Parts: sequence; C-alpha cells; structure tokens
Amino acid sequence: MLDSKSLTVFSAARPALLMLCLCATWCDAQPAAAAWAPAKGPLMTKWAADVSSEKALPEYPRPQMVRKDWQNLNGLWDFAVTAKEDAQPAQFEGKILVPYPIESALSGVMRQVSEKERLWYRRTFNVPAAWKGQRILLHFGAIDWESIVTVNGKKVGKHKGGYDSFSLDITDTLKASGPQEIVVSVWDPTNSGSQPRGKQVHKPGGIMYTPTTGIWQTVWLEPVGESYIKSLTITPDVDGGRVVVDVHTSLAGERYYVEVEVPGGKPVHDSNPLRGIVKIDASRLWSPDDPYLYPMRVKWFEGEKVVDSVDSYFGMRKIEIAKDDKGVNRIMLNGKFVMQVGFLDQGFWPDGIYTAPTDAALRYDIEMTRKLGMNLARKHVKVEPERWYYWADKLGLLVWQDMPAGDNKTGEAKKQFEVELEAMVQTHRNHPSIIMWVVFNEGWGQHDTERLAAWVKEMDPSRLVNNASGWTDRKCGDVHDVHSYPNPQCPPTEEKRACVLGEFGGLGLPVEGHMWKKEHWGYKGMADAEELTRTYEKLLRSVYALKDSAGLCAAVYTQTTDCEVECNGLLTYDRLVKGDLARIAAANRGDFSKVPPPPVTKTVVPTSEETGQPWRYTTGKPADGWTKPGFDDSAWKKGPGGFGTEGTPGAVVRTEWKTADIWLRREMAVPDQKFTSLQFRVHHDEDVEIYLNGVLACKLNGFQGEYEERPMTPEGKAALKPGKNLIAVHCKQTGGGQYVDVGLVDVAPAKAK
Repeated sequence: MLDSKSLTVFSAARPALLMLCLCATWCDAQPAAAAWAPAKGPLMTKWAADVSSEKALPEYPRPQMVRKDWQNLNGLWDFAVTAKEDAQPAQFEGKILVPYPIESALSGVMRQVSEKERLWYRRTFNVPAAWKGQRILLHFGAIDWESIVTVNGKKVGKHKGGYDSFSLDITDTLKASGPQEIVVSVWDPTNSGSQPRGKQVHKPGGIMYTPTTGIWQTVWLEPVGESYIKSLTITPDVDGGRVVVDVHTSLAGERYYVEVEVPGGKPVHDSNPLRGIVKIDASRLWSPDDPYLYPMRVKWFEGEKVVDSVDSYFGMRKIEIAKDDKGVNRIMLNGKFVMQVGFLDQGFWPDGIYTAPTDAALRYDIEMTRKLGMNLARKHVKVEPERWYYWADKLGLLVWQDMPAGDNKTGEAKKQFEVELEAMVQTHRNHPSIIMWVVFNEGWGQHDTERLAAWVKEMDPSRLVNNASGWTDRKCGDVHDVHSYPNPQCPPTEEKRACVLGEFGGLGLPVEGHMWKKEHWGYKGMADAEELTRTYEKLLRSVYALKDSAGLCAAVYTQTTDCEVECNGLLTYDRLVKGDLARIAAANRGDFSKVPPPPVTKTVVPTSEETGQPWRYTTGKPADGWTKPGFDDSAWKKGPGGFGTEGTPGAVVRTEWKTADIWLRREMAVPDQKFTSLQFRVHHDEDVEIYLNGVLACKLNGFQGEYEERPMTPEGKAALKPGKNLIAVHCKQTGGGQYVDVGLVDVAPAKAK
C-alpha cells in the first residue's frame, strides 16, 4: 500500500527537482543564452526578470498524471514567417522563446502573424540513452490554432484546436543516434476565421485583446512502454464514500488490469479491468476553506508485471442544485450553500499575452483572488494550462470554465466548436476546482444551445452546466445567469435552476506607470483608490442583499486585472492591487462592519433629479468657443434637465434627446464661501466632457446607471469663482440608453462618532 509521505508530486518542488535531473539533456541542444532577450513591450511584470532561454516554464506540465522521466523542450527554437501556402523555408529568420506566443514580448519577437501567413518552428533534441527501447511521446500543451508536426522530415501529426493538448508517438521517426529535428508549422486566422478564439483579434481595442499565434504552452517528451496509460477519468463519489478511476490505455486485453492506491483507502473489486474503485471512509471533503487533495497512484499491470505507473491526485467534493430551508434553489457544495463571489478572469499577461511568464506568476493570480476574500473565478472564454487548475485545486478556488467563443456560422465551424468543447471537458474534468461548464457567453457564436447544454451534462453529470452567461438564456442548464453593469442584479427565482450574476462591476481606475497605453476605458470611472474601494463596498453590499432577498447564489466581478486598454481590474495589468485589500476582502466575505460612513454632500448647484433645471442645448455641433462665457447661444433651444431617453437606468428625463451628441450650457451662481471639496454630481450615458468657464473640468468615459459625485480637475477648480459661472457640457452616445445631467456639490468626510 502506498503511504502519503511517498507522494509529494503535488508540491511545486518535485517538478523542479525532476527538471534538474534532466537539465543536462535539455541544455545540450539549447543555443547560447546571449541569443535571446525579451522584446521591448509596453508593460512587463516583475516575473519577466525570472525568464531566460534556460528557464522558460521548466515545471512539470501535467500535475494530475505524473511520470518521473520526461524532457522539457521549452527554450529557444528557430522561427520563420512565410506566406500561408509556402513550403518549409530553407532558412529561418531568428530565435523565438517557446512557449511564449510570437506576439508577446517574452517570445523575443513581438509581432503579429496574419491569416495569410504561416509560422514555422524548428529545434533539435537528443534522446537520453536511458530511454532506449521505449516509445517516445511528443506532447504539446497547446498550439493556436492549426498545426502540422514533422520529426526528422516525416509528418507525424496534424491538429486543429487552440486550447487543447495533444500527443504524438514519434518513436518510428527517430534516428538511431544524434540530434533529432522537430519542425512545427502553424496557421492561425484569429478573428478572420470561425474557430474558437475567445477575445483574440488582429486589431485589439476595448474588450478585445492581442492575439496568440502558435505554441503557447509547454512542449515536452516522455518515454513509455508498448502498453501505457493515456489518460484518467477520476470521479469522486461523496455520497458513496469512494473514488472511481477509469483508465484509458494504449493497449488492453485479458492479461491487462489496473490498480489504484490511495493512502488510507480500501480497494473495491470491479469486474472492469480498466476501472479502479477505492473506498474512502470518513472522506475529508474539498472546499475553498479546506482544499484537501488525496494523493493517488495508478498502476497498469500486464500479468504480475507493472508496465506503467502514474501519480495523481483528486478532491472529494460534490456540486449540485438543491433547495435551502426557504425553498429557494441554491448551488450546494458538499450539501451546503456557499455564496460564491469572484473574478471574471481573462488570463492575459502584458509580457506573455496568453502565457504567464512563470509558474509563480500563474499561482499569484489565484493567491491574490483568495487574499481578496474571493472563492471563485470565472475563467473567461479561455482555457488555461493544466498548472493553473492545479493551483486552483491546491489553493481552494472554485472555477466556472467558459468555452472559448468563435463565430460558429457554418456547419464546419459548429462541428469544430463541438470538437474543442469536448476536448475542454474531457481534458480538465478531473480538477475538483472546476464546478461549472459555461457553454456560451452573451450570445457570442451561440447555436444549438439546448442540445449542447444537455450534451455537456451527459459528458460530465458531476458538474453544473451554464447554457449561456448573460442576456441570451435559453431556459436550460442548471443556472439562470445575467450580466449587469455596474450595479448587481438578480434574475427571478425558478423552480429548477439557481440564480447567478455572471458579470457586474467594471470600476475603472487607470494607474500611472502601470498602463498598457495612455488610452484606457472602464465601465465606470473611478477617481482614486479610495473611491474604488468605497464604490466596491457599495456594490458588494448590494450583492449580499440580493443573496438574502432574491436568491442570488453567485456574483462575478469584472475583473481580476486590467487588460491592455481596459482598466476594470482590481489589479493593474502588471498585478498591483489598486484598492484597500483588507476592506475589499471583508466586503467579498460579506463583512461590512468596518466600512467607513459615507461622506456628507451638500448641494451647491442642483441637478435636475428633484426639479428640472433650465439649460440651453443643441444637437448640432456648435461653433468654437461654445464652452466660454459670452458665447452667443440665443439660437439654441431651451429645456429642463435631464436630457435623454425614457428607460435609461437611473435617468430622470425631462427633455428628450435621441441624437448621437448633445451640447449644453447653463449659468450658475456659486456662493462666496469656503468649500471642503467641490465635485460634480453627474449622471451620464455615455462619454461626457464638463467645462467651467471654458476650462475642461471633468471628462468621463462609458456610462453609469445613477447619479454620483465625480472629482473636478485642478484646472477646473482654479477656473471657478464666486458669483456667476458658466457650465458647459458635451455628451456623446453610441448605443443603448442615453442621458446626461450635471450639478455641483461640496463633499466633506463624515464626522467620527
């Protein structure tokens, strides 16, 4: 029987030790370190300094199926970019650091590849002498998107799919001795194609980001016997107090059978030679508060001989929909309702794009999510390397896993979507952290929803299925998921499904020195870290109120980090926490006991919330100088604020405005007195510019669903004077509701009691 001390594969240390054992083999074929340096990217993380040509994600890449012998092929490869239809080039352009995508700074190249081009990789390796007589498998963690692999000039495989791993038996192509050559060619149409690609686009902007082309996860070799374990399907049975392990092998027959060993467990006989069942009395259940992982060893026998053995792990946990004591459907973890609060996690990096610079960086995002008081991450239209889910398992993070979106307009595209959807489920289903599969996001490429949701549930009945997160629900699956920005909402309770909030928030705060570009946007702009913290606390108070009053089971905040020009993260793109960590963590846990009282506001110039205030307005672009006192606005129309369309959230419409732009002017009297902090009270949908006496005093992007205080620029404050002043406003709208209204308030801190 296996003892628990003998299974240390789940620590970060063992893969590193394995790597050290193989370092000489790996390094023999590596070019000199001086041949590589990262490209000059817009922004780098602190972990980029730990990356080198000899140290590019050296950790063992498959923590749930570990063998002691392996060889990492990450490092410097030759690369070239040719026309799509061209043959392999005779000469390669230079060096690229694998597995960082060519678009990333850490690749050393940092360039895009179009749909009319093909990316080529080449490198050599040596087979260790100790592996003689064994089959040699070549593993790719992920290549985006269509790849062709040759070894020593012979084609060994072709693969389509940007997020799933694949393996090739290259034994019969290997030379008896000396260097062996691998060549990989990749074609990736990005958003010019229909394949699943998530948020990758050729022209990044807004909520869409830089694409990833080619190899972006670890490449590695592994020796195995003629009959070997290909994969495992691990099914924890909490109610039955057992774990069931189905073993998928390269060969099977009467003389082959499997044994599964779990410390403290009791093997249970099963007539299926490919199945191992272990009884676990008084199971220690996996949860975010106690993410206990059982170590496990799976042995594959031919007669009395062990022909293969892998180390693995699993968590005993159960996820289901059931009614609470009030008859409301709840998401139950191990039979108990656990309120889920977490991030919408994009999984992008400023220096590695789709690929985290190091394993420590990968772990950091999950550690910070937990430190911020969250227990959930919705992995958004991206599938991560296995080690991300390993850290989620180990650190106790619940995961909703999205299927990456594509266009899915044709029969062939729909077929490919299903191929990659099945690969995602089957590849990652052993991770206890994953509790929900999300088939579609907001209608992106949505099709055959009812059938696909039922199919995923049939493939994996042990988890929940979300048919569509946000706005395009088809009344199937286990949850009804809505999106609401910025303020949280909850869908109506149902008889069979639970209510969840798949996206909300989006509080935008750019941080100087930690930005991808000067350009930035957020769903709702914040002035500073204190306002971000205070507003976040307000949003989470609403989330917990909806939990109690409306049956809300989960809330997903947008988002973990800033992503390129999108500054909605609670962390910057290079992973700096923006707000007050302790207060945010308390709010995420539903603890508002230490929330400071809100500031005291006094009206200086009223908005039109209570009484319509008189404005001059025009919807045709005015002449220069319209923001300044003395401008002739006599030809402009007169009307009471606010201006907009009925139905816009939080709007008090007194004058209809339906065009793309509106310009407003209003004289106001400011008392001659000392103010604590003059700020605008404003409701805008969408972008608004506010001028005081001809000086730009406030600029806000996006929209907000209610009146709020927004800070004034120092130049605006300087332009304001006692007595008569002119306030001028320009608001621009692109779609959906629209509204604008502005007033002036004095904001003072609440007095301590």
